[in-house]
Amino acid sequence: MTALQDLIAFQRETEALASVAERLGWDQETVMPRGAADQRAEEIGALEGVLHARRTDPRIEDWLARAEADTPAEARILDMVARSYNRNTRVPARLAAELARLTSRSQGLWAEARAAEDPAAFLPTLREVVRLKREEANCISDGNSYDALLDDYEPGVTQKQIAAVFDRMRPRLVALREKVLGASYAPPVLNHVFPEAAQLRLARKCAMAFGYDWNHGRMDRAVHPFCSGSGRDVRITTRVVESDPFNCLYSTIHETGHAVYELGIDPDYLFTPIGHGVSMGVHESQSRIFENQLGRSPAFTGWLHTRMVDAFGDFGVGAEDFHACVNRVSPGFIRTEADELHYNLHIMMRFDLERALIAGTLEVEDLEEAWNTRFAQDFGVKVTQPSQGFLQDVHWPVGLFGYFPTYALGNIYAGCLFKALGEAVPDYAEALAEGTAAPAVEWLRENLHRHGGLRPPVETITAACGFAPSEGPLLDYLEAKFTAIYRL
Repeated sequence: MTALQDLIAFQRETEALASVAERLGWDQETVMPRGAADQRAEEIGALEGVLHARRTDPRIEDWLARAEADTPAEARILDMVARSYNRNTRVPARLAAELARLTSRSQGLWAEARAAEDPAAFLPTLREVVRLKREEANCISDGNSYDALLDDYEPGVTQKQIAAVFDRMRPRLVALREKVLGASYAPPVLNHVFPEAAQLRLARKCAMAFGYDWNHGRMDRAVHPFCSGSGRDVRITTRVVESDPFNCLYSTIHETGHAVYELGIDPDYLFTPIGHGVSMGVHESQSRIFENQLGRSPAFTGWLHTRMVDAFGDFGVGAEDFHACVNRVSPGFIRTEADELHYNLHIMMRFDLERALIAGTLEVEDLEEAWNTRFAQDFGVKVTQPSQGFLQDVHWPVGLFGYFPTYALGNIYAGCLFKALGEAVPDYAEALAEGTAAPAVEWLRENLHRHGGLRPPVETITAACGFAPSEGPLLDYLEAKFTAIYRL
């Protein structure tokens, strides 16, 4: 065998083991008994030790030196293996395993503290997570600790670049929000009970409308909805609030976006570094375009209203007001429930706070006060419960520092993709009105999904759209949409 063949065969086993580790995480958040948390932490820590040893195996360096690529896919695989090897060899095996054990255990402790509104019970664990993430960042950094962590989720993008984008976005977002909140028209609010079982049945129909393949997936419930898996096994989760069916339905559509992306990748890339979504920003572009530009469009909400009446009877909002109801703007506390105008403001706040945590200019003991102060400044409402504030998201408890800004990048990428989609497939809305996103999904699969990690993130979006990504298309879309809804 050639050096390239040896490397790819070795990498295939590593990728398969990583899939097993991911499945353990899915199990922990869906069906694992709560009392098994400590045992699961040891299992995940042990598996991470095995994975770290493989990712730092000295043979990789030799294979990389001798391997020759004949195709763009092989060249990209070599580039990504080299990147992983260079990063992982900087992180001690002890630290990698310790982080895996701690963040596994932390997830359950966070959920308990969140449910009990008891931040004091969780702060010691979060303090330890932050300490280890700072240590990891220092190991892999070439100058900026936060950039080192960010690179895990959005390779090639720096905090300086993200901060500049946010500085350009904020004035237009805030100005539009003020116009909307000051409008004379106000969309109706749901005031009805929507039974759990009926919500879940309708959620499955929504997932099918957006192309989810149940032969290669399943839907379960979780505290914080997520998608898990790759290749031929990609699972989604959702949650149910009986007073708010949009929570369940749009969480499901959002996670379906992630799942359909993974399921649409060229099967030849399975168990290689390019057999996954290329970055979290690109991944989020798929969940957000499914959820918002397509799922909250007049065409799809028209179809959805009819199905909701069938499922729940007359729930007090007529067809003529339903689209506005789905897109109602309100400065709520919860990021995952935020409307499109407020969502990026949530991300901007978290971006600033987590940068300060990693830099050491903000300590965990002061995080709750810092969060509450900033939230009041940005949203004009006062946080009264930790579950509405710094305990609401799972990301920091499980060590995902550098992840949050990719949500906003995903919105930006989705804005660009939606513009390109509208030009390439002008009749996609007609199909949405009939309850299928197939034309839009097919365009996304051909232009983005099937390529997986073949190109770096920005190149992936540029190739799909035909132009380089920027925040302009997203802001133009938001201004046009909410000007019409709120009759400005």
